[in-house]
Amino acid sequence: MFTLDRTADTPLFHQLSNALRREIDRGQLIIGSRVPSVRLMAKQCGVSLITVVNAYNRLVAEGYLQPRRASGYYVSQPSHSMPVPVFHTSMAGVAVDSEWLVSHVFADASSLLMPGCGWLPEDWLEGEHIRHALTTLARKSAGSMVRYGNPYGYQPLRKALQMALHARAIELDTEQIILTQGASQALNLCARLFLKPGDTVFVDDPMYANLIAMLRIGGYRVIGVPRTLSGPDCAQLETLAASYRPRAFFTNTSLQNPTGTSTSISTAHRILRAAENFDFQIIEDDIFADLQPERSTSLAALDQLNRVTYIGSLSKSISPSLRVGFIACNRDLAHEFAQKKMLEGLTSCEISEKLASIILTEGRHRLSIERLRGRCEQAQRTVATQLENCGLQLFHRPSAGMFLWARFAGAIDTAQVAQQAADEALLLAPGKLFETIDQPSPWLRFNVAHSDHAQLYRFLERVAAGA
Repeated sequence: MFTLDRTADTPLFHQLSNALRREIDRGQLIIGSRVPSVRLMAKQCGVSLITVVNAYNRLVAEGYLQPRRASGYYVSQPSHSMPVPVFHTSMAGVAVDSEWLVSHVFADASSLLMPGCGWLPEDWLEGEHIRHALTTLARKSAGSMVRYGNPYGYQPLRKALQMALHARAIELDTEQIILTQGASQALNLCARLFLKPGDTVFVDDPMYANLIAMLRIGGYRVIGVPRTLSGPDCAQLETLAASYRPRAFFTNTSLQNPTGTSTSISTAHRILRAAENFDFQIIEDDIFADLQPERSTSLAALDQLNRVTYIGSLSKSISPSLRVGFIACNRDLAHEFAQKKMLEGLTSCEISEKLASIILTEGRHRLSIERLRGRCEQAQRTVATQLENCGLQLFHRPSAGMFLWARFAGAIDTAQVAQQAADEALLLAPGKLFETIDQPSPWLRFNVAHSDHAQLYRFLERVAAGA
């Protein structure tokens, strides 16, 4: 519908909202008409769901669009005297699907309980470290905060990450590390570099919901490889690879989202053999490695970045608002990733990268990680026991990390359960959002850091009793 300029300084969501605003002002979009859904607009413009959501929410705030629950966005008469609120605390009647997840999970809804969200609570993170880093940055870097950064990212942070990856037995140079705006941009860059529309791509099943949605919007054929307690089901991986010949396989290694499982070393070796035999790339999403108390062997460490491209993030352990991720890859790919990154969004935010560098290189960050691990381990024990007491069955009882994957005993559609929960100001994450086959699912993902609440347990007990 609209042509967006990826080389421009103006963010893509600003370009999209500006284009829609012009259409409305010219009368080419009629008051009361429905604009394309978030998913359709993202597909038409070749952008992410988040880009469209941000553009639509900007127009809602300006009064150009009006959101209607379970229906979409409609053109309205702009009124500059009274901006329309972007988000609403009440979620009664909202349809629960992938668009709902993207649109509402990031809302400012402080009165909600959010056991289905994907981040750690604010009071678990070290806000004082960020304030200290901001002060240090303002004092030392005032002259360098008004220019573009390096296409590969801030070199001192890449050096710190190189040392951290060496500790994980991944040998590489700083030129093999490309900084990104969070792991989401890293995943998107991998998809765009390794795949073309129509290609088959494998993912863990279940898998990170936003990745599945992003791959589908890109026009790729998404096939799920069942997840077991020790990682991907390698027998299924080999059978599926023989039939579908994938170009790439996206997999979580440590404390997988949503199951909380970690890939064993024997499974990792078998995955690498399958990649060699069937000639596909592996994208190892290892953003939860910091929360793993005992360092596990990654695919990248075994492969030394031959067929494996490794993705990490600092957002989980420092702050979700500090969007800093990275790609570690072989030398041949590094230049291609840097070029692709520049074409799609210019450099990443060097201010954020400098903040992350200050925090990462201070000794206090290591102690913060140790405290986070301890809190997650305690929450895992508490919430796992409580969920079982409520009548749910656990896929796995992790000893660390953020997530639990649990189901009701009966054939319950948890999308409907999530709708009921939304009516009671509880945000749940139903299994169908994380699965590659669009069908009712009895599973739910729980973030243990947000789940230890009597209100949640009472709700789950009622649902289980009626199953």
